[in-house]
Amino acid sequence: MAEFTMDLNDDQKQVRDWIHGFAADVIRPAAAEWDEREETPWPVIQEAAKVGIYSLDFYAQQFFDPTGLGIPMAMEELFWGDAGIALSIVGTGLAAIGVVANGTEEQIGTWIPQMYGTPDDVKVAAFCSSEPDAGSDVGSMRTRAVYDQAKDEWVLNGTKTWATNGGIANVHIVVAVVDPELGTKGHASFIVPPNTPGLSQGQKFKKHGIRASHTAEVVLEDVRIPGSCLLGGKEKLDERLARAHERARSGGGERVKNAAMATFEASRPAVGAMAVGTARAAYEVALDYAKTRTQFGRPIIDNQGVAFQLADMRTSIDAARLLVWRASWMAVAGKPFTSAEGSMSKLFASEVAKKVTAQAVQILGGNGFTREYPVERMHRDSAIYTIFEGTSEIQRLVIARTLSDMPIR
Repeated sequence: MAEFTMDLNDDQKQVRDWIHGFAADVIRPAAAEWDEREETPWPVIQEAAKVGIYSLDFYAQQFFDPTGLGIPMAMEELFWGDAGIALSIVGTGLAAIGVVANGTEEQIGTWIPQMYGTPDDVKVAAFCSSEPDAGSDVGSMRTRAVYDQAKDEWVLNGTKTWATNGGIANVHIVVAVVDPELGTKGHASFIVPPNTPGLSQGQKFKKHGIRASHTAEVVLEDVRIPGSCLLGGKEKLDERLARAHERARSGGGERVKNAAMATFEASRPAVGAMAVGTARAAYEVALDYAKTRTQFGRPIIDNQGVAFQLADMRTSIDAARLLVWRASWMAVAGKPFTSAEGSMSKLFASEVAKKVTAQAVQILGGNGFTREYPVERMHRDSAIYTIFEGTSEIQRLVIARTLSDMPIR
């Protein structure tokens, strides 16, 4: 187990600088165009695939970094470039995490390569959990999966919403109810292969921010998939459901993670790193502007009101990064989140991103309110961090219940 350290080693620095260069040279110049177009930036994703950033190997290398800092470091640099384009590049990763967290080795080896495709024929994947009436309240999920034993097939029906890459993905990972009596313990995750009949894209959302990332509903109408597409396999599912029923009969209170929760827990520090990247980008623009913008015969950074804001911005960004790095290190070191450190990192970094980007707009004044400067877009983008993969309110609930030793449902 690697000791926690704030010093990146030479290999990590090289990777960081490489990703930063791609973000600066490829992502940033394209950011305004794809934000306006509100379309998936396929050419940028392809460029990322050609250099090796959009690939299974790249994320595996960062994921297995023994310090735990590979993923947050990569996320921060990509989202420093632009949040919308970066989310299009990394959005497949959430579906991949779902497979790694719940799937068999055979499923991992079969399906994750199909999520990415090749540099000449890039693909994306989608993780589908939220529903119109089941966002934070995952216990209200209505999408059903029924097993057809005669054909060894699962039949899925329902509507998913807020799915990144939903409908345009090559592979969809869908969380569905298999045993309604068990609430969230009766959920399971399924792989929907490419071109499966019955799966279609519903409404595509026109969003406030991260507009280069495709977000849509996914409609499932009598979607039939092979039994082998149940993540983890049916034997494992049957054993888990039997234990849950036994606990319910005996009144046992043991906590059980459902499939969606397992995915979100693994990804929350990474979302915090995304927020840090956006906040850092806005801070750097504001700092540079404050040094060069003159009013009343001197740079505005000479004014205490501006200088103190920048001091607070930098302090909060560094504090957020430390929380993210701590949670990421704890996860790879196998240390339990006894105080919900993963949720802490996501909560704090998300709130920092919203505040820092708002301060950047204020420092730029009227210019900050125009699309001629990137802080306007960064401010819009930052709003998503306190919403997706668990709102700030849900993070506070998770933290509070963890501290009080209450069950997290």
